[in-house]
Amino acid sequence: MTVRIQCAGAIVFDQAGGLLLIKRGRPPGAGYWSVPGGRCEPGESAAAAAVREAYEETGLIVTSGLLIGRIDLPGPGGVTYDVADYACTVTGGELRPGDDAVDARFVPLIDLPSLPLTPGLLDTLRNWKVI
Repeated sequence: MTVRIQCAGAIVFDQAGGLLLIKRGRPPGAGYWSVPGGRCEPGESAAAAAVREAYEETGLIVTSGLLIGRIDLPGPGGVTYDVADYACTVTGGELRPGDDAVDARFVPLIDLPSLPLTPGLLDTLRNWKVI
């Protein structure tokens, strides 16, 4: 039996078109760049989790918009992460890494291929026509 863990991510762009990324400080994906996100708490919607995780990991207050896409990602011990990524808009806060993020920044799209991104992130964003 596969254990599925509900997760959410925030896809956020700045006014210059840069994508908000965090550098993960803990497994899974320690040392890799990804969109802010994480596990949904019990009773929490995926959209609310995306907003919470964005704040915890970046210091930015965001509002959740449309669901961009869903993806299943393999986790340790046969776990599957069921990730729902939402378009989000910054409404306040101050950009700084927090929680399990060791860095947080808006990255110009042209620079994405040169970063160590979590596996499959770039292809997924392209397939969803986000970038």
